[in-house]
Order: sequence, then structure tokens, then C-alpha cells
Amino acid sequence: MAARKSSPRKVRLIKKAKQAEPVPAWIIIKTKRSVRTNPKRRAWRSAHTGVG
Repeated sequence: MAARKSSPRKVRLIKKAKQAEPVPAWIIIKTKRSVRTNPKRRAWRSAHTGVG
């Protein structure tokens, strides 16, 4: 990937990175383990983001 990225592209990449984070521990505790995994979890290398 290019080192020089435009600002809008950076914003989109940051959003995708946030979406790929695991579910926080306090949410798992609060929901009594009914919510354990993030359905939008994505592997950074193997799955494409569609950002460009």
C-alpha cells in the first residue's frame, strides 16, 4: 500500500479498522455472554475492505 494516502481514504481505513475490533470484555459480561463475537470481524490480510 502507498505510504501517501489521501485523507478521505485514511478515514475509511480507520473506520474499517474499528469495525474489525473484538467485542469489549465489559459488553460480554454485561450481556451474560450472549454477545461474544463480532459478526463484522475481518482478517486484515486475507479479506479485502473495498476501500481502494
